[in-house]
Amino acid sequence: MDLARQAALAQHLGSFIAPQRRARIEEVLAQRTRRLTAMLEDIFQTHNASAVLRSCECFGLQDVYIVEERYRYRVNPEVVLGASQWLNLRHFRERGADNTAPCLEALRGAGYTLVAATPSQHDCLLDELRMEGQMAILLGTEEEGLSDQALRAAQVRVQIPMYGFTRSFNLSVSAALILRELSRQLRAGSPDWGLSEEEKLELRLKWYRRDLRGSELIEERFLQG
Repeated sequence: MDLARQAALAQHLGSFIAPQRRARIEEVLAQRTRRLTAMLEDIFQTHNASAVLRSCECFGLQDVYIVEERYRYRVNPEVVLGASQWLNLRHFRERGADNTAPCLEALRGAGYTLVAATPSQHDCLLDELRMEGQMAILLGTEEEGLSDQALRAAQVRVQIPMYGFTRSFNLSVSAALILRELSRQLRAGSPDWGLSEEEKLELRLKWYRRDLRGSELIEERFLQG
């Protein structure tokens, strides 16, 4: 379907959605970005998995890369509160394969600078990290952290400043702190951090279809007309 046809379909589906809801969708689309993303490596705690996705959605990320090596990635509906349905989740979970490698390669291929969140062996503190170009924040599981492979691949290793006896933050707290700082910098910096009009149209259609009961039938009739 060409862009003109997609735009016409979106307008048609939107006519069945309340104006207030359409306005809210446009507000969120205007704040979405692909300049910043996150890779979650082998996270098995459902509350952490869910809380990180919720933070990603709240801070306007659209894509999240999920590596399942030893553990299956599960979310807790009571924690995630539906956030995952508004995100594009890219899973790397081929059985018996090294799933971290293709994920890192996909991020590099998309032009992301790989930034590993780690409580030790850091290159800079979060306060010193500058949001430039495209950045992928690499996050590992509780206690074990990121794999050696992910740490070696990272171009930058960042640590969140801490002033107590405890040596690290909870994973979901770490993710929220890092994403808050970088999303703030992103929006205060260059004006081209948002999605293109084509990307917005793609998501608008996706979200209209999700919101609208019976959207398949409505779309079928429109396309046949």
